[in-house]
Amino acid sequence: MLKNLIIYRIAPGPALDLETVEQALAKARFVECGPTQERSIGWVEPRGDAHGPLVESIGGQWILKFQSETKAVPGAVLARKAKERAQQIEQTTGRKPGKKEMKELKEEIRHSLLPMAFSKMGAALVWIGAGLLVIDSATQGRADEVVTALVKAIDGFAVALLDTKQSPVSAMAEWLTTQEPPAGFAIEQECELKAADESKSVVKYGRHPLDIEEVKQHIAQGKLPTKLALTWDDRVSFVLTEGMRVKKLSFLDVVFEGKSADDGGFDADVAITTGELSKMLPDLINALGGEAQRPGVEGGAA
Repeated sequence: MLKNLIIYRIAPGPALDLETVEQALAKARFVECGPTQERSIGWVEPRGDAHGPLVESIGGQWILKFQSETKAVPGAVLARKAKERAQQIEQTTGRKPGKKEMKELKEEIRHSLLPMAFSKMGAALVWIGAGLLVIDSATQGRADEVVTALVKAIDGFAVALLDTKQSPVSAMAEWLTTQEPPAGFAIEQECELKAADESKSVVKYGRHPLDIEEVKQHIAQGKLPTKLALTWDDRVSFVLTEGMRVKKLSFLDVVFEGKSADDGGFDADVAITTGELSKMLPDLINALGGEAQRPGVEGGAA
């Protein structure tokens, strides 16, 4: 359900209630792009049922879904059409369009072609629980967009990117060098090391044991781990990044033991995902020395 996590701490403030958040998001519900509209964003039903709630509460865990639609005219098509139009102007008037006129021509052509442009849809699931805001996104840009939309929609809502006392880079370097991961975690067979100097050289290991001298030598020579695959409690596997992101999240078979095929569906997925992460994320934070204190947050002061 959630695969790539960007994690925020929700700032202290008035307690959010389901009805208030639902009403706030309803004012920013997603609407598809109009004929000449390039981009549209908003909130949709996370369960996928038309006219359903925009905030699903399952076992006290809230799930939201942020939707975007983008339409764009390919640059090559725009350039070709603009060139053709410029040639027509030159043939009929005997003059070449200047830079300003060419810019206006391209804008006019772009608007005329937008109704025929293909749409690209994107979505990001959002989990709110235990004082955390977790956004399923592979890019910080998308997460920033989601946070901005939430802060704008919900009065007094503010968050800060989760920050730990020990950086993931220094912690991962220590775990690889000593081969002693924190309690409850195991080092798996995927890692990326990057030089901090001007060379920016990168060494990647995939499906390869990491308890070898070569890895320790790379770290001793100044290459720092930017990605490391880990397993938590033999239940959840993931890749931790230098920016405190959790990628390639996957639940191992033991998580599903005792559950039948009939236990599937949206509610079960949410319960399993949030149930495991509610235990794993605090352990991960503790493994990194606990949370660092931040003076301010996005959208307001802590």
